[in-house]
Amino acid sequence: MKVNQLKAGAFLSYFSLLLSNVITLLYTPFMMNTMGQSQYGLYAAVFNVAGFLGILDFGFGNAIVRYTVSFKSQGRIDKVYSLFGMFLILYSLIGLLAFGAGLGLYFNVTSFFEKSLTLQEIEEARIMIFLMILNVAVSFPLGVFGSIIIAYENFVFQKVVNIIRIVLQPCIMIPLLLMGYKAVAMVVVFTVLNIFCLFLNCWYCFFRLHIRFYFKKLEWGLTREIVNYSFFVFIGIIVDKIYWGSGNFVMASIAGATVAAVYAIVMQLTNYYMNFSLAVSGVFLPKLTKMVTQKQSDSEISDLFVKLGRIQYLVMALILSGFVLFGKSFIYLWVGPGFKDAYLIGLIILIPLTIPLIQNLGITILQARNQQKFRSLVYIVIALLSLAISIPLAKEYGGVGYALGTSFALIVGNIFVMNIYYYKKIHLNIPFFWKEIIRMTFPIVLVAIVSAFLSNLYGEDNWFSLGVKILLYILSYGIVVWKFVMNPYERNLFWSPVQKVFYRYRRS
Repeated sequence: MKVNQLKAGAFLSYFSLLLSNVITLLYTPFMMNTMGQSQYGLYAAVFNVAGFLGILDFGFGNAIVRYTVSFKSQGRIDKVYSLFGMFLILYSLIGLLAFGAGLGLYFNVTSFFEKSLTLQEIEEARIMIFLMILNVAVSFPLGVFGSIIIAYENFVFQKVVNIIRIVLQPCIMIPLLLMGYKAVAMVVVFTVLNIFCLFLNCWYCFFRLHIRFYFKKLEWGLTREIVNYSFFVFIGIIVDKIYWGSGNFVMASIAGATVAAVYAIVMQLTNYYMNFSLAVSGVFLPKLTKMVTQKQSDSEISDLFVKLGRIQYLVMALILSGFVLFGKSFIYLWVGPGFKDAYLIGLIILIPLTIPLIQNLGITILQARNQQKFRSLVYIVIALLSLAISIPLAKEYGGVGYALGTSFALIVGNIFVMNIYYYKKIHLNIPFFWKEIIRMTFPIVLVAIVSAFLSNLYGEDNWFSLGVKILLYILSYGIVVWKFVMNPYERNLFWSPVQKVFYRYRRS
């Protein structure tokens, strides 16, 4: 049952990403034309500023998963329910803290944006920030239930709820945009849908998982251990916010909402790119926690790291090479010539980002072993250095300059330092990992070069010709990868579901 949940969760994660990408492809140009580039940039900037309140999670979400799995594997169910009670109290207090911190943002909107936004845009930003404050404050206590579902390895329900939200949001927003509503309405819809989905998680925990909350014998004795564990997860969250959440705010405050809109498009594409990798590794924390609890060997964990890294690379290499080949035409057709810088900014970020994305199971291994301290300390230093470099570069070169600073941090911290740490301290077989990745890369680069040459034989792209080129490239990539890159395990992983479908079809 759990294996099926693991596979189904990974499959639904990819399905929801593909669905989200298709909807975004169709919905974003309409939204841009209806709202205007300035309104979209304002929405993106406010959304990311308010999103910084999410760091008040302090990493407790991962702690819920880790300690729930640990107690369950020991058969200590009463401890599990007491843990839930303690975290519900903690998250309720954090929700109040987030609301108070958000009010600080709300009353200082003018000082943040007075040099780059109009008075009307500042007032709209104030309204949106207040709505986001309410959203975050409510999300903290209700977010406990989502972590519980992950800890119980019931991934399918959460993924289905996410798919429903992906479909509902544009279905609600399109009529509102046609009626003249803009950025503020988008925040209202996002808030309502988010709270609705959180209550669905709550219902599932009580009526499907039949969980309980014990408040008499709370696990306060674990507080120090949990804080030690969560603190370094918390630092990782801060780093992620500095990397990916500060760009839109910096662009809006330095260059205005229009320039921020260009960077927002890049961040939207970057988030989708990251999610394709996280879709798989994100469901492995319970499994790895069990492996650590059962004291399985370093070689077994390292084999899983290499195995998953290869699978992630097959997916990420397709997306990255596709963006290199067709990204410029895609962005031009998708959002127009006003976003031409988005292609270069995207290349600067996505190319170095690929390496930590195919190694992100390493982060999950560190969390399962409670060994995040070194990574978190390195990342916070590198992220602050990145910010110090990126802001001056952004003033001089706009979004391209900010992207260069971000990429510098990725290369130093995520690639060089962490690979050495994984090898020396965590005992992952990094040399073998890189031998595998390099061996896989040569056929992929070759098919990309041939495809680039053939694509240049045709004239200017439209949606039809671009779509044909992309489909032909995916087909060529698939053939080359199947023949020269995949091992028997990977071929079976991709082919087995197809065989099952054909088998069921023949039986019916």
